[in-house]
Amino acid sequence: MSVAFVLQAIFISLKKQDLHLINKYMNRIIIIGNLGKDPEVKEFESGNKVVNFSVATSEKYTNKAGERVEETEWHNVKFFGKLAEVCEKYLSKGSKVMVEGKMSTRSYESNGETKYVTEIVGQNMEMLGGNPSGAEAPKQEKAKPKAKKSEPLPNQEPKTGAAEEDDLPF
Repeated sequence: MSVAFVLQAIFISLKKQDLHLINKYMNRIIIIGNLGKDPEVKEFESGNKVVNFSVATSEKYTNKAGERVEETEWHNVKFFGKLAEVCEKYLSKGSKVMVEGKMSTRSYESNGETKYVTEIVGQNMEMLGGNPSGAEAPKQEKAKPKAKKSEPLPNQEPKTGAAEEDDLPF
């Protein structure tokens, strides 16, 4: 039985909604790592921006000889539009980020030689941890209304001190 025949049987048995789910996650990559350099920004004539940077991901393990080994992979990442603006403003060398996107390979000519570049075209980005550059966090455009302080229950003591201002457990 050939692999193609098995794959064909699997796809025939899938429902339409399953195929949609498969397509949604096809060519999807998620990495978490640190920026290797400050983002490089280019602006198009239309005013849209593209930002390029590299992200290092590391894996630590013990090899067969019992030695601790750390392997680092470098990933080229690019974002367009609003996310490019966010990256430009808030990311810098050393920033920890989660990048979600799709792998893309493109080619270009250099000195008569065809060269290939594989990169992640970002579709989502989360900033993790603090910003090493010390840039301010984004300001919220609308102020949230303050919640009313609730009255303590008859068998409950009222909150006092710093805990009243900040309910965070740390």
